[in-house]
Amino acid sequence: MKTAISLPDDLYAEIDACARRLKMTRSGLLAQAAREFVERRQRLTEATEAWNHAIAKGGQPVDDPAARAFQRRTKRVIRSAEQARR
Repeated sequence: MKTAISLPDDLYAEIDACARRLKMTRSGLLAQAAREFVERRQRLTEATEAWNHAIAKGGQPVDDPAARAFQRRTKRVIRSAEQARR
């Protein structure tokens, strides 16, 4: 599908130069860039939704006594390591 977009002159020049270096058309480069952008955003959304679902189902990690104990132990280890460096 053909479409018209507006780009700043400097970005257009960069896209044009990059497409030439890669031996691609500008349209091909822009299509691939847009596809990668959309896929990356979709993965982020899916990961966030999965995390939110897990929290809704299992509760916040800090709600678990074992998780709180692990957090306290981890903080002690970090403090000890920081003091040892001094």
